Amino acid sequence: MKRLAVSGMAAMMLFFGGCGDENLDEEISVLTQRYGLTGDPAEGRDIPSVTDPKAELGMKLFYSKHLGLDMDVACVSCHHPYLGGGDALSLPIGVEAVDPEVVGPGRLHKDTGKSYYDGGPTVPRNTPSTFNAALFDRTQFWDARIESITPVKGANGSVGSLLVPGNSDYDRILWANGEVSNLPAAQANFPVTSPQEMRGFDHPSLTTKDAVRDYLVERLRGANGNSDLNASALSAWLQAFREGFSDPTADAATLITRKNITDAIAEYERSQLFVDNPWNRYLNGERSAISDEAKRGAILFFSSYEEGGANCVQCHKGDFFTDEQLHVMAVPQIGRGKNHDGTTEDYGRENVSLDEEDRYRFRTPTLLNVEVTGPWGHDGAFVTLEAMVKHMLKPETAADYDPNTLFQDGILVQCEDTKSNTQHALEQLERNRASGVSPHRSVDFGDEEVRQIVAFLKTLTDPCVKERSCLQKWVPDYDTNESKLLDLLEAKL
Repeated sequence: MKRLAVSGMAAMMLFFGGCGDENLDEEISVLTQRYGLTGDPAEGRDIPSVTDPKAELGMKLFYSKHLGLDMDVACVSCHHPYLGGGDALSLPIGVEAVDPEVVGPGRLHKDTGKSYYDGGPTVPRNTPSTFNAALFDRTQFWDARIESITPVKGANGSVGSLLVPGNSDYDRILWANGEVSNLPAAQANFPVTSPQEMRGFDHPSLTTKDAVRDYLVERLRGANGNSDLNASALSAWLQAFREGFSDPTADAATLITRKNITDAIAEYERSQLFVDNPWNRYLNGERSAISDEAKRGAILFFSSYEEGGANCVQCHKGDFFTDEQLHVMAVPQIGRGKNHDGTTEDYGRENVSLDEEDRYRFRTPTLLNVEVTGPWGHDGAFVTLEAMVKHMLKPETAADYDPNTLFQDGILVQCEDTKSNTQHALEQLERNRASGVSPHRSVDFGDEEVRQIVAFLKTLTDPCVKERSCLQKWVPDYDTNESKLLDLLEAKL
């Protein structure tokens, strides 16, 4: 194992026997005690079961194309449990898919339509996983445009008010706790209003986000003259809401509300708790739960720069492995871009704050189950976990990034400005380092150290997320009349 300058704890361990296998557990113990790790990020949290009535209703809403304004897309089109709670694409394809039932790498965009199709995907950022949604306390989205004003550990954003976008990302409004129950519920309000994700480009009279949300409520109720659904479908939705909210006699106006819809979706997402991983078992005394290679990777991960480590823990903090803060890490810029000035760059948090100092800042993702949540980066620029780790160790290598490593159909047409745009992000990172804004340093680790860190990251994978039989409870039963009436998307994977 290659090490840099060693001091402090690492020097002590070397003095009392070096880095031999017999000392790995002791060294990890010192590090994990330093950071107060227990292996259980869900301790003290209220986590629903997927069999709870409200979560079961949420699953039906999550899979239903009735929440796509043009009824050609569902939440699950980009967030499937079998695909790590995402879509296994660098950049998503929401509305106007060639085959709306196809989810994952085979999903293609029509070469006709109204979404400014250029040959590649139309959504500019990688799909975040819905797994462990119940563990976030501060923010949602890559640019944290939904954020808790008074974050409380373990509350999942359920205490106090949330700051959310108005009719644009930078038009900020407050939602009180009575309007929305938690961070996942707040997030569920927004994909349905994004033209590329779920809104589509018809219904020009719906000029605000609230107008779209209200229309969808009216659709499920059959209210205000909305006749998108037939009487059988409306009856099925009313029955589903009665069961979900354990109120067998309430009418549609009482039960089918915006808050109830997003609360139910949130409960389904919050039920996707996957934290029973080898690292958890290791920290609870099962020393053989992870390999010696992974143990060496853990030491690199948690050790400071001065101790010869990668200091990943400075941002991937705690048992949830994220500080939920935003940082510039200069992930190569691919895709259509997302900004307020019409270029092909993604400005990240600046799109929310309109502060140039926030340019290229993105939220630290959790590393739980990271093995199955690729491609990685805010735009899915890296298609292997090894490549993502190498970038994080030394972002300067992004100057030589090769988009030809991408596998997604049509995406290269959106990479013509990748080199120059990535260089701009690298320059911002260097400015942040020079000014002390960024604590990140580059380290010269070789392939062996990268393999060790990747081996450690794989110990954060709950085995359930790799087994369809285990994940089946988060997929609805399609062999029912109800599933047909609710138009549940039966994904072709």
